[in-house]
Amino acid sequence: MRTCYTGLVSSEHLGQIVTLFGWVHRRRDHGGVIFIDLRDREGLAQVVVDPDRAETFKIAEGLRNEFCISIKGLVRARPAGTTNAGLKSGEIEILAHEIEVLNASVTPPFQLDDDNLSETTRLTHRVLDLRRPQMQNNMKLRYRVSIEVRKYLDSLGFIDIETPMLTKSTPEGARDYLVPSRVNAGEFFALPQSPQLFKQLLMVSGFDRYYQIVKCFRDEDLRADRQPEFTQIDCETSFLTEQQIRDIFEAMIRHVFKTVQNVDLEEPFPVMPWSEAMHRFGSDKPDLRVKLEFTDVTDVVKDVDFKVFASAANAEGGRVVALRVPGGAAMPRSEIDAYTQFTAIYGAKGLAYIKVNEIAKGVEGLQSPIVKNIHAAALTEILTRSGAQDGDILFFGADKAKVVNDAIGALRIKIGHSEFGKKQGLSETGWKPLWVVDFPMFEYDEEAQRYTAAHHPFTSPKDGHEDFLTTNPGQALAKAYDMVLNGWEIGGGSVRIHREEVQSKVFRALKIEAEEAQEKFGFLLDALQYGAPPHGGIAFGLDRIVTMMTGAESIRDVIAFPKTQRAQCLLTQAPSPVDEKQLRELHIRLRNVETKPAA
Repeated sequence: MRTCYTGLVSSEHLGQIVTLFGWVHRRRDHGGVIFIDLRDREGLAQVVVDPDRAETFKIAEGLRNEFCISIKGLVRARPAGTTNAGLKSGEIEILAHEIEVLNASVTPPFQLDDDNLSETTRLTHRVLDLRRPQMQNNMKLRYRVSIEVRKYLDSLGFIDIETPMLTKSTPEGARDYLVPSRVNAGEFFALPQSPQLFKQLLMVSGFDRYYQIVKCFRDEDLRADRQPEFTQIDCETSFLTEQQIRDIFEAMIRHVFKTVQNVDLEEPFPVMPWSEAMHRFGSDKPDLRVKLEFTDVTDVVKDVDFKVFASAANAEGGRVVALRVPGGAAMPRSEIDAYTQFTAIYGAKGLAYIKVNEIAKGVEGLQSPIVKNIHAAALTEILTRSGAQDGDILFFGADKAKVVNDAIGALRIKIGHSEFGKKQGLSETGWKPLWVVDFPMFEYDEEAQRYTAAHHPFTSPKDGHEDFLTTNPGQALAKAYDMVLNGWEIGGGSVRIHREEVQSKVFRALKIEAEEAQEKFGFLLDALQYGAPPHGGIAFGLDRIVTMMTGAESIRDVIAFPKTQRAQCLLTQAPSPVDEKQLRELHIRLRNVETKPAA
């Protein structure tokens, strides 16, 4: 039986005979003495094998990386000058008395301490990748976060209740993953995008404090912070106001950061209306570590000769903003061109700029191809509003508001966190939490010529905004709130609609007619008629929280067996074809299926 984990052997065990299990991380032969770095999930320990134990020494000579072994030996102090302060076991070593090979290993496809592995290699050989200390630490930290969440919620009377994985397909924004039913031919289940409807039903059922750490599924385009299956900390409560709900879960996040990483997040979190966030930062999840802000100049440039500005300023839904970058006038043209290409990713057709060399000289002190097409009064107002100083540069976005917000918002982050930005003090380190509140109830889909739900169709309007649902849906604000940390939305929720007549108004605003609403959501509408309590909740992205805590570049580094950006598992080669018999049982016939090229 194991005495303790290999990585936890320390000077406390001096003089003891210990039995350890693990993997050979590295084997070194030093002039007749063999050193083995033995590794398990808690770290490394140095094992010494002397030739005076002939049988043990012979076994040690045959060891290779990733052999799974057990050793029995004496814990002794390392010789002076050979200690390793970076290891818990760094002051000791184990003199091996016995070694047993529990299982040999073929030559691994990579060294576990190689930091330059491609993600394809890592995901293809994920079992070995998970042996790497960094990945082991990531998984353990994820576990600790989950445990602390459970402890906190349990202390407040929340009950962990499971909800179905096979459910009804309902429109919630992203595509559903569909599951064909063998028993009910031609009909489909859907994997849940969230437990939203079921947790509302649990509130109607009288379980006033529910939570679940649950898998959710969305068939959407992927990126670094998205996966087709992801994990939510899903919570719902009854009889609490929006503020009370936020207070509970703000305290939960502070508790988790303090207990897991000994980080004190500021208290209370700042609160910012959605409209202010969009006005100042062009984003509903602003990274407050970056000190740069937008200056809206739409009204200033309506009558300038520069058509790019004037056209956007006079167009319905157009916006023109300036982004002042202190000290940016020193930027070379090549860097400005690189930023122009960067903003093009977000739909910007160009990136106008003005270098402010010497304000006192007026137009002569400004350097830009566009200055000659902007009259003096507009230039003066732009400089005044932005607070521009000598040596600054102003970047401009002019287009539809969404393009401007996306492009200049991304530029703000890129410059702020660049080497230049850090040197100029344009960003800071640490943690910057924020509540964003008062979201619009609806967004207008120009292509479909209809409103869509900004969050989901079960979000309650703010008090006094119910009439807007029928008269002017675009004016209605929601009792919705997002928790943002360093520019990442880590949690979002709302107070829900608990009265059937209000829910029906929302469906009508979304052009979901009564018959369609009954077909898709009849079970919810019916339940709301049985004395449904006021209720609301929030869901946190566990993957995102852990990613931020570990400093990983992608949530794939904190998920044991993730998918690629093409929603594939390279380890198991899923998704994969199924045989004709399975398809017949499911009453499915494939058409227009392209054969995948050979790998």
